[in-house]
Amino acid sequence: MAPTPETSPRMMLERLQAKGDHKFPTPTKHIHDGDDLNFFLSSTAYRDLTIWLMQLNRSMFPASKGGGGFEACILTSPPVYSAVVNSLRSMLDALTSLLDQAPPSTGPRRFGNVAFRDWHRLAEGEAEDLLRTHVSPLLQACEKDNNPSAMIDELKAYFLGSFGSAQRLDYGTGHELSFLAFLGCLWKLNVFAEGEEQSIVTGIIQPYLVLIRRLILTYTLEPAGSHGVWGLDDHSFAPYIFGSAQLGPPIKSKDYGKPVPTEGSLSTAPSPAAVANKARTLDYKDDNMYFSAIQFIYDVKTGPFWEHSPILYDISGLKDGWAKINKGMLKMYAAEVLGKFPVVQHFPFGSMFCWEMDPRAASMTGVSVHAQQQPPALVSKNVPVPQPGVGTSAPWASAKSAGSRTSVPQMQASTGVPTTRAPWAASGDRSYGAARGEGFTGTAAPWSTQRQSAAAGSAAVAATAAPWAKINPPR
Repeated sequence: MAPTPETSPRMMLERLQAKGDHKFPTPTKHIHDGDDLNFFLSSTAYRDLTIWLMQLNRSMFPASKGGGGFEACILTSPPVYSAVVNSLRSMLDALTSLLDQAPPSTGPRRFGNVAFRDWHRLAEGEAEDLLRTHVSPLLQACEKDNNPSAMIDELKAYFLGSFGSAQRLDYGTGHELSFLAFLGCLWKLNVFAEGEEQSIVTGIIQPYLVLIRRLILTYTLEPAGSHGVWGLDDHSFAPYIFGSAQLGPPIKSKDYGKPVPTEGSLSTAPSPAAVANKARTLDYKDDNMYFSAIQFIYDVKTGPFWEHSPILYDISGLKDGWAKINKGMLKMYAAEVLGKFPVVQHFPFGSMFCWEMDPRAASMTGVSVHAQQQPPALVSKNVPVPQPGVGTSAPWASAKSAGSRTSVPQMQASTGVPTTRAPWAASGDRSYGAARGEGFTGTAAPWSTQRQSAAAGSAAVAATAAPWAKINPPR
């Protein structure tokens, strides 16, 4: 069974132990159908990705101090970065400078700007030199007995997979996952020191997200495999995990034997409802990753927040604190990113994130519900064919209307907005990453409590409002 937040005695990614004769093959794709997806959910790669995410997540919680004090993680007051972190930050700066060499095309286009292919080609041409300049010296200092050239080749696959697809002109959570894996490889290779996880998030992942947002705005990149309006976010997921952790209650950062809190908030944290207010979001976007991601939504979308981001709006009504949101985000990541065929089908496997069975994984029975997300053309090995409407209807759509994408969602008279339930919502609780081959049968996501009814006398709903908004319009 894979480690979970509740059962792991020490949520830390294992370092690479082999020396000298360790082989570093070029990572290759292995997920081609539903059976492969099920294997991935019980692989050592899945286990390591889960542990790495939990390790970084824990580092972002405020640290408790003596006398009831605490030290919060604030983007504008980051920790002192090591030479390693600063070197990787310089590598991201070099990629940002390439934007000037690939100005966006002014010609007609239907989807993303084709000039992104020019930027991607420049980045691909510079990738090996950047890794040899900024990473190879670190590897040589940490792993003198290994072959730096072979390491660079393996790292390059994850690094280049982090910046969107030049062919499809898109970017999504699968590319974001590739960057997390790239940093996980560096951890395995002993590049980072223990206790440096918060610096990794604030000093490397946040600048990476800033670069990605600039790429999206410059080249109008399409969302990769987007769920449309029913998804959490068109492009990213990680900032919502780390940003909610920033606002959680204080913990003893060195006490790895205890799970992180699942309820409560930092005493100085804003209400989750603040994300639905543009002015409040501006107040916190520079300090917090969650609000920074919300601000980017405001930058690229128009209209009421509840209309273009209904799941994030529904989450903002949670009354149990940011730790509860963080717990829900981790569960949702397991189902919507690591458990979705369209996302992980492009993930490559090498010697550090291995395509091999995890001996600690629970034995699988039947077919994972996530295997239903594969395209019908790839169905093989006796994997059931998805039924019409599976994976396309809104989570609350009734079985009768599941086959129609234009069906009107059921109205909730008490709230005016349908209660968003995670795709795995059914009965019973499931820990993040547990029983991975059997599908999720857990309860509704922690934030699925109904929003409060709009205050009496609120303004009339515009003509473009959703059908269910006519009863009690959102605030």
